[in-house]
Amino acid sequence: MITLKTFDKAVYDTIVRATTTIAPDIDKAFRDALDKEHEGLGKVALETTYENVQFGVDNKLLVCSDTGWPLFFIKLGEDAKLEGGLSGLEDRCRKMVAKATEDAYLRATVKHPITGYDTGNNVGANVPAFTYHIVPGSSIEVIYVSKGGGSECFGGTRYQVLGFADGVEGIEKFVIESYISGCRAGKICSPSLIGVGVGGTADISAKLAKEASSLRTIGSRHPEPEIAALEERLEKAINMLGIGCFGLGGSQSVFCVNVEYAFSHIGGIAVSVGASCCITRRATTVINDDNTTEIKLVPDWFEGR
Repeated sequence: MITLKTFDKAVYDTIVRATTTIAPDIDKAFRDALDKEHEGLGKVALETTYENVQFGVDNKLLVCSDTGWPLFFIKLGEDAKLEGGLSGLEDRCRKMVAKATEDAYLRATVKHPITGYDTGNNVGANVPAFTYHIVPGSSIEVIYVSKGGGSECFGGTRYQVLGFADGVEGIEKFVIESYISGCRAGKICSPSLIGVGVGGTADISAKLAKEASSLRTIGSRHPEPEIAALEERLEKAINMLGIGCFGLGGSQSVFCVNVEYAFSHIGGIAVSVGASCCITRRATTVINDDNTTEIKLVPDWFEGR
């Protein structure tokens, strides 16, 4: 059985790691972009951003001051046992979010959308948010994403319903136009990780887009050749726009474009675009039933899709 002491520490450490480090694939994407970028201001912006990130990592400080929304993606073993019962899992996570906020590893960012009431600890109605996969085994895998506001609602999220007659070209057109308008909003923090959700209902489409942007490994490709080809075309097309780092020009506008899909209604295709900033902050810890823990450098959220 997983004790509350083990669970709490693992969750807290995962939050801290997510906000004070960057994952290896993101670090590599920065380095690759620096090698490829030759434009003046775009190159300077990339260099300055990466230097600031490294300063945060070296000094265990926030790699970005906007720690955004606290999101948990949990792979819950069907035989997992937590002290006090699994019904207490979310409450323990909320307590660790509050503790991380008190310890200044999270900025108090979220508040009541109507009254403006601020709890001061990033805990409120439906926040933190939780998404689950039920998997074989007795472990609990916790993925924490610190989803910044710029890439989420201040430019990075778009939704539209297309007709089947619009075809793949219609999807590509919408994604490219969404990225352009998102960058014009000024807070998308490019080079971005772009997620595209195709099909399903509006919420399914948006969910897939968020997960594709935040949880897919940079450089990975969808296992279906048609989807992988779409990812490659979109990535190439967006980087040809010349938007560059923070809109200052250059060839490195996105680190990746990741597409996920759900079967669609015959009447139309829901398409969502979700962005994640260049400093996409995520961390993963596996908590085993013998109370050992394992740090995973890359989430495998889409394993077994």
